[in-house]
Amino acid sequence: MAQDDLVIDPWGSAQSTDYDRIIDRFGLTSMEGVQLDSPSKLHRRGIVFAHRDVDQILEAQRTGAPFGVLTGLMPSGQMHLGHSMVVEQARWFQEQGGDVTIAVADLESQATRGVSLAKGRTVALEEYISHYAALGLDPAKTNVYFQSTRPVVQRLGFQLGKRTNLSEFEAIYGFGGETNLAHVQAPLVQVGDILHPQIDEYGGLRPIVVPVGVDQDPHLRLTRGLASKTNWFNLRESSSRGWLVSLSVHDENAEVFGQLPNGRVDKAKVAAVFDRVVEAVAALGFSDIMSSPKQGTVHIPSATSRDKHALRMALLRLERSLGGPGLMAPSSTYHHFAVGMTGDKMSSSQPKTTLFLRDDIATVEKKIKRAFSGGQPTVEEHRRLGGNPDIDVAYQYMMYFFEEDDAYLGEINAAFRAGTLLAGEMKQLCIERATAWMANLHEMRDQTAHQVSAFLAEDSR
Repeated sequence: MAQDDLVIDPWGSAQSTDYDRIIDRFGLTSMEGVQLDSPSKLHRRGIVFAHRDVDQILEAQRTGAPFGVLTGLMPSGQMHLGHSMVVEQARWFQEQGGDVTIAVADLESQATRGVSLAKGRTVALEEYISHYAALGLDPAKTNVYFQSTRPVVQRLGFQLGKRTNLSEFEAIYGFGGETNLAHVQAPLVQVGDILHPQIDEYGGLRPIVVPVGVDQDPHLRLTRGLASKTNWFNLRESSSRGWLVSLSVHDENAEVFGQLPNGRVDKAKVAAVFDRVVEAVAALGFSDIMSSPKQGTVHIPSATSRDKHALRMALLRLERSLGGPGLMAPSSTYHHFAVGMTGDKMSSSQPKTTLFLRDDIATVEKKIKRAFSGGQPTVEEHRRLGGNPDIDVAYQYMMYFFEEDDAYLGEINAAFRAGTLLAGEMKQLCIERATAWMANLHEMRDQTAHQVSAFLAEDSR
């Protein structure tokens, strides 16, 4: 791999942060211009910077239709501030009407990190779910499950695994001949994690959004690709105007679509399927539907981009009625990496790089005082040249975690650049807000400790 290649690795510590190039390279869509009701500080400040198909989530929110949020945790270490960003996003989606499903990756933790299932359960409950409660997730709208107690996740992952191969895994993940087989297996289980909330037993067909750091995008690319490969109907924009529906014929639906074993076509079955497509589309209020079984398309000239989500849902419901899985490719949002205390990446394995949610106040203060500074070496130089808040950890932590007031954040940003706010003063501001935030979190954790069991799904209690 060339030195200038972007590094996006779900398991690695070295990650690229050239977010504009990441958007271009991996086909993400910028969040610029996306209109959100009551955006969180992570949205307002551009920390959530890109997405895949978040429009279908926003459309569900706008119309009052159900939608879900899927996130997960690795029960193998302490929860740190970086983890709280995902919780904040899940809570925001929950406040917009979404239900939240949280996967405890205990099987992956056992396979790749040697953590027993019993230990993984303890860590998940005491370290993670206790903080999810303290950070404001609603237990009545949240379901936490363990991979080891939900076999459907593994079944679904492996059923879909036949639609991929090692070449695709190499392209997405960079796997090679030396790759541990547990790492090959783990992404398929995650596919099951991400897609199974659409199964009737776990909430039914609805759009699902996965808020992640951009290093997790390989999992989303794999899942979206596999979900799309199962679809029985294709939906694409017409070269003229409107949208086109066509059939996607494969082994699982060949008989339903009139494809006979001898290679001939049962025209009556094909016509019946197209009639069902027209019926499904007409139910959305379209009257200018042009069905052409010979050409293999249904054309809806008046359909616009605003109708894409409704059309997709109608086709997936039709697919399910015909016996197909009817799986929707998940949406996703991506946030910047939070910088570590040393100026590098946060890491649970390196305590000096982050604030853990169980750190006491004295430890929080000590870490911030030692944090990497964007100030100049001397006071005189700082007042003359100014500092750089873009690399100053204290400022970054206030922007990411501790300061809600955008106007005040802008003021201290300008003052630091101008040299009127010194590096030590910036750290003191961060200490004041961080210690207050941590004290409140610890208090809330004590107050919500009794709620932990209420987060667990029935199959995980």
